[in-house]
Amino acid sequence: MRVAVAGGGVFGVTAALALRRRGHDVALVDPGPLPHPLAESTDISKVVRLDYGADELYTELAERAMDGWRRWNRAWPAPRFHETGVAYLTRDQMGRSGFEHDSLALLERRGHACERLDAAAIARRYPAFRPGAFQGGYYNPQGGWAEATEVVRHLLGEARDAGVAVRGGCAARAIAEADGRAAGLVLADGAVIAADLVVVASGAWAGQLSPALARALRASGQPVFHLRPADPTLYRPEVFPVFCDDIARTGYYSFPINRDGLVKVANHGPGVDVDMTRSERPVAGADEDALREFLGDALPDLAGAEIASRRLCVYGDTADGHFWIDEDPALPGLMVAAGGSGHGFKFAPILGDLIADAAVGPGLPPALAHRFRWRPEVEGSANQEAARFLGPPSR
Repeated sequence: MRVAVAGGGVFGVTAALALRRRGHDVALVDPGPLPHPLAESTDISKVVRLDYGADELYTELAERAMDGWRRWNRAWPAPRFHETGVAYLTRDQMGRSGFEHDSLALLERRGHACERLDAAAIARRYPAFRPGAFQGGYYNPQGGWAEATEVVRHLLGEARDAGVAVRGGCAARAIAEADGRAAGLVLADGAVIAADLVVVASGAWAGQLSPALARALRASGQPVFHLRPADPTLYRPEVFPVFCDDIARTGYYSFPINRDGLVKVANHGPGVDVDMTRSERPVAGADEDALREFLGDALPDLAGAEIASRRLCVYGDTADGHFWIDEDPALPGLMVAAGGSGHGFKFAPILGDLIADAAVGPGLPPALAHRFRWRPEVEGSANQEAARFLGPPSR
């Protein structure tokens, strides 16, 4: 078939690659330079984790994706996934419920070896943290972080090498229709890329191409800070792996120092509404104040650190926090693959085949098909991604 993919982020490029490898004629368009600097998929790092609370479906998918990250590292000229492990810290002792407790219980039941942590172990192993700030948690050696922008850049190169027609600086403004079906993409200059199958994988912009999604998909912005610490040795991966800092109750997560001497601290929370027609995305002063307050309590060496850069990381949020991978029931031939909801990037090694299976067969397994289905009825429902901090309300 002729396939037109709108969006060059991790959903779009992996879908284009998977469909091309199945023999289809694929064109991919994106409005920005590629990788798009404002897309969900771009930044210096993204967390790669297995840990999903009691959610066995995502945990199993994450296990498959983790194998994929290791396979990519072996195949690529330079590794882009850094398996430092991930530590999940709690401000009190782990009880009998909650994200950390439920994640550890499920992982141990599935045969993963994790190390439980108490306050003494946290203070001994992780000197950057204020002693006593966190009372419990666990360390999972399986996990770490990926160089997000570089991963997308490499995948785009693989797509071009495989024969995908990749066009950056090329905006799609509408879906072409013929005989009641999607028939291609209408570009900003009025030209049409004719196609038998259209895949809208444009992240938080997806509602602009698929009006049916405009109410079901929210563009939210999460504050991200790149800090330059006074003592870089405190943030080496050996003593500062990826952290989720009581994430379901604070939203904060952090990364080891990178080759440029930067420590990234970001928030996985309710976020603020983002106007996707604008390129200016300022970080609010209140978000910086909240960061400084958190650092002063948890990571005092960083509390006064220079902020080298700050940005809003945009999420294409579905109401329930699950991905949206399904055909538009009102327009055959239009597949939407979006709704990363701030946790989609880690699944990059398997996303393309999931999208291709849904689009051209054999279809997704029933549990996945149900979760990722076309579901406008979930508007207003609660986010179900276990690590997501859901309050205080958006400003």
